[in-house]
Amino acid sequence: MATPPILTGHEVSFSQDEIIVSKTDKTGKITYVNDIFIRVSGYTESDVLYKPHNIIRHPHMPRAVFKLLWETIESGQEIFSYVVNRTKNGDHYWVFAHITPNFDKHGQIIGYHSSRRVARPSAISNIQSLYQKLLSEEQRHPDYKSGINASYHMLHDTIKRQGFDGYDRFIFSV
Repeated sequence: MATPPILTGHEVSFSQDEIIVSKTDKTGKITYVNDIFIRVSGYTESDVLYKPHNIIRHPHMPRAVFKLLWETIESGQEIFSYVVNRTKNGDHYWVFAHITPNFDKHGQIIGYHSSRRVARPSAISNIQSLYQKLLSEEQRHPDYKSGINASYHMLHDTIKRQGFDGYDRFIFSV
C-alpha cells in the first residue's frame, strides 16, 4: 500500500442531505462505496474496493474508538460514532457514522454497512478534546497494544464519570 499523504489541515465537507455509504466484508475490506464516498474521499472505486476500510483512517482518530466499534459490531450490535477521516490527498472530513452488521439468512454476520452524515460543528468541538486525550494516552505507551487498551479504559471511565451507562447515550449527548 502506498505511503499515506501528508496531512494538509484542510477540511472538506459534503451536503447535509448527502449520506456517505460503504459496505465491507467481515474482515473490514471494502465491497461497496457510493458516489458520495468517492467524491468526498478523493479515492476512485478501484483505489478502495477490496482494501481495508482503514485506508481512510485519519491519524488523529484514536484507535480505542475503533476497538470499541469493532467489539460492538462483531457482537451483532449497531454503533454510532463521530469519526474524522482522511482523504486521498491528506485533507480530512468529519462524519457522524452509523455502522451496522449485515446478517445472512442463518443470522451469521457476513459484513458491515456504514452510513455517514455530516457531523454537527458543535459535536466536533465537543468530541475533539476527548479524542486528543485518548490519542495522547495511546501514544504515551511504548507498546501499541497497551496504549490502545489504556485509551479504551480511559474512554469507558470518561463515559461513566459523565453519568452515562453506555457509549451510544454518551455519543448522542455530544
